[in-house]
Amino acid sequence: MTMRLEVEGLSADYGREPVLTGVSLQVRAAGVTGIVGPNGNGKTTCLRAISGLMPRMSGVVRLDGERIDHLPAEKIARRGIIHVPQGDLIYKRMTVRDNLLVGGTMNPTRAVTAERLDHVLTLFPRLRERMAQTASALSGGERRMLGIGRGLMAAHMRLLMLDEPSLGLAPLIIDQIYAAIDTLSAEGMAVLIVEESVERIAASAGHLSLIGHGGVVWSGPPGELLGRAELAATYLGV
Repeated sequence: MTMRLEVEGLSADYGREPVLTGVSLQVRAAGVTGIVGPNGNGKTTCLRAISGLMPRMSGVVRLDGERIDHLPAEKIARRGIIHVPQGDLIYKRMTVRDNLLVGGTMNPTRAVTAERLDHVLTLFPRLRERMAQTASALSGGERRMLGIGRGLMAAHMRLLMLDEPSLGLAPLIIDQIYAAIDTLSAEGMAVLIVEESVERIAASAGHLSLIGHGGVVWSGPPGELLGRAELAATYLGV
């Protein structure tokens, strides 16, 4: 089976003590892979270490078989790893259109950017209705759609990484966002998602890794995780 991303023995810290310790995982070349676990156990740190947004202590990261762990964040993004961070990190004073166009600045031509824009607006019709509005006027769910859409504007994308795409949103909006994710998966995109809610991600992912205390404590098909003792032990500390 072809792997888009391979992570081996990844460790990282924030300058005091390790937050990640020897994390290994794989992301298939198409479909959704999930990382789950309680808050504060290293899920976000894992994505940040993969995308080069924080220093790595050790470990190997390969994209399509090529090592990228020595590269800075900008070059990793140019290789095709698009990281959509947790929260609403959008340009609030800019319009929805301009926010999206920022995501396509590395595209080779305007025609390519126009194609990506049409795709994003098909996935998230709400954004089409609000193109001329400033981002600050959007609802929380619309801002999340905008953040994901901006990431999708990159034509060279090989892996989309989403950090807690459902965090703090109403169930209806979560369903709309995951419907878009399922469409991307069906189109053959590789997607790596961090989620606290196992039930939500299990419906879309083909593979899950459970992180606890900075390390992977279980990895396998989503249907198997729901009945594992490791799940309760990690979330409840029992």
